[in-house]
Amino acid sequence: MQNTVVIAVVDDDKAIRSALESLLRASGYRVQTYCAARAFLDSTDLDQVDCLISDIQMPGMSGLELHEALRTRGLRIPMIFVTAHPDDVNTRVPGVEACLPKPFQADDLLKHIDIALNRTKSV
Repeated sequence: MQNTVVIAVVDDDKAIRSALESLLRASGYRVQTYCAARAFLDSTDLDQVDCLISDIQMPGMSGLELHEALRTRGLRIPMIFVTAHPDDVNTRVPGVEACLPKPFQADDLLKHIDIALNRTKSV
């Protein structure tokens, strides 16, 4: 069943996007990557995404602004934030499963994806 789950990754750092894409594909997920929040919002893929991993601090539109834009559109995609900024780690936002500091352990990310997907199923 996992191969039908779509995880979107939004991060302005190409190396992070590539590493996350490799990890998630190796874990059996379908993956879509975006270099900016606006690129994700403008895509036609929004209704196919089961979980979203986003950097918090990005040029143009932050991950927090992306989260708010999705909620304004009525979309409740489970999100996981990743950040290189230690002050962001304590960010608590409704609908955000976790905020992981970069670098993070692959197992931690996969655990939070599993929790987010299971929480979505039970709603």
